[in-house]
Amino acid sequence: MSLSTTLFLSVDFINDIVHPQGKISSCAAMVGEHSVIEQTNHALAWARRQGAQVAHVKVGFQPGYANCPGSSPVFGQAPQFGALALGSWGTEFHEALDVQPNEMIIVKSRIGVFYNTSLETLLRAKQIEHLILAGVSTNHAIESAARDAHDRDYRVTVLSDCCAAASLEVHRQTLAGVMSHVAEVRTLEQLMSA
Repeated sequence: MSLSTTLFLSVDFINDIVHPQGKISSCAAMVGEHSVIEQTNHALAWARRQGAQVAHVKVGFQPGYANCPGSSPVFGQAPQFGALALGSWGTEFHEALDVQPNEMIIVKSRIGVFYNTSLETLLRAKQIEHLILAGVSTNHAIESAARDAHDRDYRVTVLSDCCAAASLEVHRQTLAGVMSHVAEVRTLEQLMSA
């Protein structure tokens, strides 16, 4: 199988979100209990072997939080907690995530991976037709990415065992109730055997 027109996109596996000591670590428990980063590393290794492009996304704000939306229910309190500050430990990728030096890093300042980022340029330049998504949280960034990619006419696969949310219930509800309408929802094993 060749995945030359596929991009594997890992989303928001940063310390503030997925590390137990992160400042907004609502997904950390599920990530740890279900070995989500380890599973994502297996998926990344498989995707690279198949010739897929790989990119990693992180959310973060400029010094002084100039680009942080203060009225946002999601991000409005980030300055108060000192969370998601670019250049800090909190916005570094979790040390367990296998990020290779030659892979593109995309920085976003909102939930969506397309909004005001270089992702669309990357997809066009590499003639990508298919996105494989892994990351957190299932019901925010991953759902948003899947919807936006679908509406831009990309084929989308969401790896259910490479994503996490604040709870297993929310994760499963999002995959079954929303994601299945805009993406193929598969486990890594199902994807590799397809």
